[in-house]
Amino acid sequence: MPETKFKKSEDFNEWYNEIVELADLCDKRYPIKGMNVWRPYGWKLMSHVDKLIRQEMDKTNHQEVMFPLLIPEKSFQKEADHIEGFGSEVFWITHAGQNELEERWLLRPTSETAMYPVFSQWIRSHADLPLKTYQIVNSFRYETKQTRAFIRVREIHFFEAHTCHVDFNDAECQIEQDKQIADRLLKKLCLPFIFNKRPEWDKFAGAFYTISIDVLMPSGRTLQLGSIHQYKDNFSKPYDITYETEEGTHAHCHQTTYGMSERLLGAVVGIHGDDTGLILPPDVSPIQVVIVPIIFKDTREKVFTVCHEVAEQLTDKGLRIHVDQRDVNPGNKFYEWELKGVPLRIEIGPRDISNNQVVLVSRDTGEKKNIARDDLINAVELNLDEMSQRLLKRAEVLLKEKTHIVDTLDEAKEYDGIIQLPWCGTDRCALEVEEILDGNTLGEPITNDESVTEKKCVTCGKPAKTWMRFAKTY
Repeated sequence: MPETKFKKSEDFNEWYNEIVELADLCDKRYPIKGMNVWRPYGWKLMSHVDKLIRQEMDKTNHQEVMFPLLIPEKSFQKEADHIEGFGSEVFWITHAGQNELEERWLLRPTSETAMYPVFSQWIRSHADLPLKTYQIVNSFRYETKQTRAFIRVREIHFFEAHTCHVDFNDAECQIEQDKQIADRLLKKLCLPFIFNKRPEWDKFAGAFYTISIDVLMPSGRTLQLGSIHQYKDNFSKPYDITYETEEGTHAHCHQTTYGMSERLLGAVVGIHGDDTGLILPPDVSPIQVVIVPIIFKDTREKVFTVCHEVAEQLTDKGLRIHVDQRDVNPGNKFYEWELKGVPLRIEIGPRDISNNQVVLVSRDTGEKKNIARDDLINAVELNLDEMSQRLLKRAEVLLKEKTHIVDTLDEAKEYDGIIQLPWCGTDRCALEVEEILDGNTLGEPITNDESVTEKKCVTCGKPAKTWMRFAKTY
């Protein structure tokens, strides 16, 4: 079986760069660094992820909106922390043709400053709350580090939900719902993850607190897929988002956001793929089953007819099917569809037709099974479900094996992956650990183990208040 030039276990980063191009997910040759072209196969994959997101949003009564890309400088400047957090990453527009603009515009790095002036006009009464909106758009940030497809780019395919509530407690209920949405979505992508409450110095600009959604890549580095933010009334005050209460007084809304990006694809590629190519979770694979005719002399039409009968039978069950009728050697077809990560392959030749069966091959195991035509639908659905379970379990093993809970820095130095250490709660101690471990602070677990109070902070030796997680990150 042909393999990639780079081995995943030997050089993960080069393997990743090779795979995303060989599998036709994107083209990085666009003349602006970090702004890649989505190829049809990659865009279809992203579209299926977006479809799952929309299903979750519909299920939880969010309404889809679409706000303009451009934001006036005056709106952006209203929230001071937000400006400080994103100012260095903003793309500014200063001219329209030859004419200098009276007020600069920026390409949205995120949409708070675009949405909230309008929210202040939409919301008048407590009857207008909660307001639950979302959009799937491109955002732009001037990334200065080394770019990597889907992981670190300057034009970002981005999902963001923005909500407004009567008070802090109602906003907290939304945070809990967001965590449940993340859990359901990432299970369909077969991605185990951890929530981390970000430290104060690294929370989202303007947030009261931030919860990050992190996965562990096979390289031992973590990748932040998204985040959930509790804003309290930090944005509603500068943007004057108020409502009339039942008592006739006026109050500022409390707000939340929840965002995830195309990094979801980066995680799918990096965590599930192997030296042969992608391995795509069945729920989002552009093609769930590829049918490859095995042609011999004088059997072409008969085999093609049966292949299309099988395709129609599976399509009627809502599955995404492709019949590969190209005049190419079957081995080459096998290689291409394995490279592109199609979950199941069906092979049909004259002998299979005579035996009223097909050959079913799973992408992740390579196991071949002879399946009777009468049992085909059940077998395909069962094999897709079993493959999802295998991918999730394998990724869970990786996360577990590379998560290390230790009591001292000397122990921490022995491991890669996620290191969890007892911490006193001071910024100074956490930043010192970052330097010693040459890593980044992920944050605190959102559910804390009270036994940590019996331990000592690894840097200052004072009683620990919580655990803190560290890792090298993308």
